[in-house]
Parts: sequence; C-alpha cells; structure tokens
Amino acid sequence: MDLEALQSLRVSVKQQVAKVIVGQEAAVDLMLTALLADGHMLLEGVPGTAKTLLARTFATCLSMAFGRIQFTPDLMPGDVIGTNVFNFQTNAFVLTRGPVFTQLLLADEINRTPPKTQAALLEAMQERSVTIDGRSHPLGPPFMVLATQNPIEQQGTYPLPEAQLDRFLFKLTLAYPSRAEEMAIVARHGSNTIMPRISEFGVEATVTPEALAAARQLIVAVRLNDDIVAYIVDLVRATREHSSLQFGASPRATNMLASAARVLAALSGRDFVIPDDVKFLVAPTLRHRLVLAPGAEMEGLRADEVLAQIVDQIAAPR
Repeated sequence: MDLEALQSLRVSVKQQVAKVIVGQEAAVDLMLTALLADGHMLLEGVPGTAKTLLARTFATCLSMAFGRIQFTPDLMPGDVIGTNVFNFQTNAFVLTRGPVFTQLLLADEINRTPPKTQAALLEAMQERSVTIDGRSHPLGPPFMVLATQNPIEQQGTYPLPEAQLDRFLFKLTLAYPSRAEEMAIVARHGSNTIMPRISEFGVEATVTPEALAAARQLIVAVRLNDDIVAYIVDLVRATREHSSLQFGASPRATNMLASAARVLAALSGRDFVIPDDVKFLVAPTLRHRLVLAPGAEMEGLRADEVLAQIVDQIAAPR
C-alpha cells in the first residue's frame, strides 16, 4: 500500500459511513486515526447523537468484529473479560470469553459502572491482553475500544479515573447537528423509532483486514523530524507548568500525540509530519488528560481554552 491508496481508503470509509450517518466527518477522521495509531477513543455526547450507530457503521465498513457492553452499576469485571466455568461433562474448567474478545468494542455509557469494573479494561487497552485466573489471553490486532459517556446526567455515574482516561488516545465531544444536518437526519431516519439496520443502507465492507494491516505498516515510515518532536514535547510539557492546571499530560500523551500526528500526515497524503498536524490533534489528544486548578474551575475555564493558550504561546517550527 502507498499513500495514494491510504487516501482512497480514507475516502471510501467516509463514503460508507455517510450512507448512514449525517455529518460527523471529523469524528470519522479521528476514529480512523485512532485505529491506525493503535489507540482508543472516548465519545462524549448527549443521548441521541448517533454514538452507537456511528460505532456499528464504522466497524461494518472496516470488516471488524463488533462487540458491545452496556455498562451498568451492577456489572462485574468477569462480565467484561470472561471467566472460567466448570464443565461437569468433562470435569474441567472451560474459558467463557467475555465481549472484550473482539476487534471493535463499544463500551456504552462507560461511566455508569464502578471503577472496579472500569479497571477490567485497563490491561486490555494498554497491553492488548486480559488475565483470567492467572493466565494471559491476547487480543487483536486490531483491537480498539470506543467508549461513550453522557455529560449531562450525573446521577448514578462514576467519573472515569485518570489512569483510565490516560489510556484513551482521543476524547471527542459530539455536538448537536446543524439545522440542515438535522433536516437530513429526519429525511433519512424519520420513519424509524428504533436504531435502523445498517444493512438497509447498503453499507459495504470496503476495507479488508489485509489492507488495514498494510496501512499500519505504512504509518511507520512517516517521518517525524527533530523540530516536530521538540514541538510536541514542548506542548505537552507546557501543560505541566500552566498556572490554570493542577496536573498536566503524561509522557504517554507525548508518545500518543506523536503517533497520531504520523497517522494524520499519512491520511493527508504526506510521508512527513507538519506543525498543523500536531495543532489539529492537540485538543482531542490532551483535553481529557488535564486536571484544572480549583481557581480555574471556579472561573469556568475549560481544558480546551487552556490548550488554545498553550498552542498560541509555543512557537511552531517553520
């Protein structure tokens, strides 16, 4: 695969998703970037903004096995990763695999379950494996967690721990559609009161597993020169020194930002990263890793505003 073929892959994915989803082009780009960067993504949005439908459609056009977990307060870690069950016919324990054994896992309303169950995904997200009764079981590749959460309903929810948030490459907030987009949504889906079947829209699996693996190999060759590396490091380090932030982004965030910038450059048809790639990815990569200082929270300051200040302050390489 070459860069031209990768651009065609990007276009075909967006065309297939657009058969079902109106708008959300930026979300599709970030989802594809996260997948090729071997990362995960957190989608935040009010109910009814097509988060689940977007995930299903994305998995379909990429020929990925799809799994879904509806997170609830009584969900246990074994319900996520699986457990060993005794088989009385064979007098032996048999592994019953949980829904995490898939390629694209939709963790729906992930903040509705206690931290103990949320932590069941930590090993899977970072090490691409799960441990059950002392035995490690590999996942993928590919393996991607696409988690959703509702930002307006706080009753019965458990905020994600910082360690969990740090394992997500991107956090994206899905806004309400524009008036024109909402009219198109009604015209396309207005006859359905339940989630439509993706097969009804003619969505095709245009990306094979072999093409996805070749695309991942292509990303490795994208150049990241020393000036860009220094720019990425300076941006992340600035979050640890900003007066409005109590805690900044971790070194893991630095690596993730660099990896995502490589993918975005390749998807744009370049074998080298430019500062604009980094600037575009700063907010989705870092916004969920920052902890605002109490004074900044009282003033109503948002993480995105702090990141905008940092991007303005750090000079980009020419």
